[in-house]
Amino acid sequence: MFSHATHTSHPHHLRDHSADLRMIGLAAAAVVIGTGGAFGAWLLTRLIALATNLFWLRAMSFTPAEIGTRQLAWELLVIPVTGALVIGLMARFGSDKIKGHGIPEAIEAILYGESRLSLKVAILKPISSAISIGSGGPFGAEGPIIMTGGAIGSLLAQCAHLSAAERKTLLVAGAAAGMTGIFGTPLAAVLLAVEVLLFEWKPRSFVPVVLASLVSLAWRPHLLGPGPMFTASFAIPSYTEGTAIFALALGIAVGLEATALSALLYRVEDLFHRLPVHWMWWPALGAVVVGLGGLADGRVLGAGYSNIQALLDGAWPVRVVLTLLVLKATVWLVALGSGTSGGVLAPLLILGGALGFLAAPLLPGPTGFWALLGMAGIMSGAMRAPLTGAVFAVELTGRFDALPATVTAAAGAFAVSVLLMRRSILTEKIARRGRHIVQEYSLDLFAFLQAEQIMSRGPETLAGRMTICEALVFFSGPAQHRSYPVVDAGGRLLGLVSRSDALRWQVEDKDPLVTLEEALSDASTPFAWPHTPIGAVADLMVDSGTGRIPIVARETHCVVGILSRHDLLKARAEANRTELQRSGLIRH
Repeated sequence: MFSHATHTSHPHHLRDHSADLRMIGLAAAAVVIGTGGAFGAWLLTRLIALATNLFWLRAMSFTPAEIGTRQLAWELLVIPVTGALVIGLMARFGSDKIKGHGIPEAIEAILYGESRLSLKVAILKPISSAISIGSGGPFGAEGPIIMTGGAIGSLLAQCAHLSAAERKTLLVAGAAAGMTGIFGTPLAAVLLAVEVLLFEWKPRSFVPVVLASLVSLAWRPHLLGPGPMFTASFAIPSYTEGTAIFALALGIAVGLEATALSALLYRVEDLFHRLPVHWMWWPALGAVVVGLGGLADGRVLGAGYSNIQALLDGAWPVRVVLTLLVLKATVWLVALGSGTSGGVLAPLLILGGALGFLAAPLLPGPTGFWALLGMAGIMSGAMRAPLTGAVFAVELTGRFDALPATVTAAAGAFAVSVLLMRRSILTEKIARRGRHIVQEYSLDLFAFLQAEQIMSRGPETLAGRMTICEALVFFSGPAQHRSYPVVDAGGRLLGLVSRSDALRWQVEDKDPLVTLEEALSDASTPFAWPHTPIGAVADLMVDSGTGRIPIVARETHCVVGILSRHDLLKARAEANRTELQRSGLIRH
């Protein structure tokens, strides 16, 4: 007659992690997804090269090409607008999910779409991004490849009829594989998955994501070439107290820059929403500003990876870098705010690196070193991913000896960002659709608290020899709760009787002299052990429809406590109180 909460409630059965053998299957799938992510990255870079050659050189070639500045003025204006018109049409008549920079859309699919991405998005996103970047859009390839790699993982999971949680794991594994394929940064890709995409820290998700990233890294030399994406030949200053202070100061400055850029981006987006034209035309209007920026300085067009290398080399005059900073920020904010397709990471690296470059004359050490720290800081501040930003900068250049300084700059930027901005540049877009996201990990009290820690001890019980007649009188008078445990003479649990049971017996005209023990003999009674996690008890409440669960000693089956919904809420309130309440020194 008993219905137990869960067989893992015994303390010897409780585990630190919830991983099972299904993790092996997910890991095997991650190998396939890692390969798909690497080839997806290769295909995206080829599509970008093809689009660049077609738009600017009138050539059908997959050879990587830089956007030239020798074009006539009308070409610098017309080509970006033409590409944006194509993207607007693709979004209108293909899928509006290709709009934006990809990462917010991936987050939204994970949290609210059961990690389902469509084949249409997997095909249209890289094509639209290639057209956008190839026609001069000031974007990078990281957002699109994250969306494309995620779609590969999601589609494989859907074909295998996996659960939503498993689909999420493979979606994020594909995203990490795609990012690794483009940039050759497996550690940063894994950290981005943990800090931005997974919203959990479990072996089930971590192991497949790592495998997919490493498989993509293994493919990358054969597809895109070996070695870091950028070179950084400058000397790294020793990490002294002075270097740490200057790195932290630069991080704070870059954090302010990230905050300003995020605020301006959504101001621009608001302006586009006020336009009396269909959103399909917005990218073309934004592309007009891109073209004008290209007329002023052709370096603002396209992904601008050569700009990142130039900043690391520290060879440009300050005037050129200042112009690049202002113009790149302007065209990027307008273009992204218009809803076109493209990533945020490469532009952010340029803008953060430019600020570090401009600050370098006031700081000790090579200019490229401070540009590198600016890149780490702005990624941390804008995306709220400090570990990703710090590691990404050193992986991009192969300069792991700069890691202490990049961590310092990333921490400074992160601190400023979380204090000044309610949301990151990624989550603000989702919040504007009415969905709130919390990007903080904390221990789930329902997972580690056990029933005996919050239960009400010595609960009031009803004797099994009590008759139905006496129970009806009790529930119509002194009863304070909706249900009570029924016990025998030794205090052992016989069942659970509720006010609704009493009403049912009254309606059914049950023999009033029948005892509760006899009436409950065929009933299934939910109960839990003292060591049962309260999360399992909460699940039992939902499954049984019972708001009060008896807690029974394992050895004697005697009722030692009762756990109610109110107790669960009190535990949560107490946890919040202990986090906020301050106390002084402990006195003995």
